[in-house]
Amino acid sequence: PEVINGRTHKATVVDLSPWVEYEFRVVASNSVGIGEPSRPSALLRTKAAVPAVAPTHISGGGGSRSELVITWEPVSEELQNGEGFGYVVMFRPLGSTSWTKAVVASVESSKYVYRNESITPLSPFEVKVGVYNNEGEGTLSSISIIYSGEDEPQMAPAGASALSVSAAAVEVSWLPIPWNRHTGRVLGYEVRDW
Repeated sequence: PEVINGRTHKATVVDLSPWVEYEFRVVASNSVGIGEPSRPSALLRTKAAVPAVAPTHISGGGGSRSELVITWEPVSEELQNGEGFGYVVMFRPLGSTSWTKAVVASVESSKYVYRNESITPLSPFEVKVGVYNNEGEGTLSSISIIYSGEDEPQMAPAGASALSVSAAAVEVSWLPIPWNRHTGRVLGYEVRDW
């Protein structure tokens, strides 16, 4: 309570965060005003609890062929709620029913790379990332869709044509490659001459 009866000599402080060190002061007040605060108490750490906050900004993608790269924003120390903190990464191909689970034991980690030769380029995966500590597993993030790594384009541009514009220049044009799982995201083209 904000105001404690003058005959009461103890109070329970609530809504504190788990596994955080606190110190306390007491201030006496009367109708004239508020006195000086007491000296701080000794540091006291609250008990540990299962983590309640999941990582945010789950994303990823890119990487090499046959890789699924998953990234997240790490959980800050004051929200880890105890010792032995780490991350639980769960993923499955879109449309699958069974999850693959991996544990990342490093507190500072913000990335997990799954490598498997059976992953086809640009395959969509459902991904969620959770947290754990010595008290148990905590909350999982909502599901994000992340694509596996790309392969080099498997199609050549079509409709290449050249038009002479001067004695020293030729204009080359072609049809763009449409985006699909076999071409990936075309970042650029290379024009070769001989």
